Amino acid sequence: MKNLLYFILFSSFSFAQTSVIVSIVPLKLFVDKIGGDKVKTTIMVEAGASPHNYSPKPSQMKSITNATIYFSIGVEFEKIWLEKFKHQNKDLKVVDVSIGIDKESSKEQHNTEEHQHHEELDPHIWVDPINVKYIAQTICNTFVVNDSNNSAFYRKNLKLFLEELDALDANIKKILEKNPENSTFMVFHPSWGYFAKRYKLKQLPVEIEGKEPKMKALVKLMKQAKKERVKAIFTQPEFSDKSAQIIANNLHIQVIKASPLSPDWSENLINLAKAIAYKEK
Repeated sequence: MKNLLYFILFSSFSFAQTSVIVSIVPLKLFVDKIGGDKVKTTIMVEAGASPHNYSPKPSQMKSITNATIYFSIGVEFEKIWLEKFKHQNKDLKVVDVSIGIDKESSKEQHNTEEHQHHEELDPHIWVDPINVKYIAQTICNTFVVNDSNNSAFYRKNLKLFLEELDALDANIKKILEKNPENSTFMVFHPSWGYFAKRYKLKQLPVEIEGKEPKMKALVKLMKQAKKERVKAIFTQPEFSDKSAQIIANNLHIQVIKASPLSPDWSENLINLAKAIAYKEK
């Protein structure tokens, strides 16, 4: 009987998982790459929802109470909810995974009085595989401190994931190797700035000050898109693509759905690169 009790207690201890919360789907992928079966990860902003205006469900709020770590990444959702989460769980350790990454100014301008007097930074750091190497390192460091008995496990997973990221970066460069420097690709919402910077591209956003553009601005955008030989417009399921459809119809180009929040993170970046890739006519 004692042996059975010891086995049950040992098994429970051995298979206890660290409860982790993240804001967005791609960050869950990164956490699970490092943490494996030693973590249980809950996403706050579910697939298909926008991190700009999401409100957690009661079941998600309940998961905050039992969580050990919250990995934050700087999306708008966190500005409203992180303090509430910390108030609900005083022991919750909040870790900013953007440590070590130079954030760029956001092209999106806010009209609210709250945002008029300071510059907004683009939170979409995860669309650049090299940035994700920094994110992965921060995740690994956090797990090593929180669960030192399994530090070798986390470090091994980190090494494997860093190799995956280097291979992804090399693959994207290969796809884009014939692209002239500063080739333009058109987007509705300016989410791909870090991807553009990494691979010497330029994103041309349709959205103006967070809103659909008026007709005069649309005409100007169409002229610029034609001049720069834009072949497609990338839109996100989380936003309306009415203006993008008008531009596409007038220029006879494709509208391609590509969300930075996609669960198929690496495949999504490869598909984006392929759609942008320069082809001689």
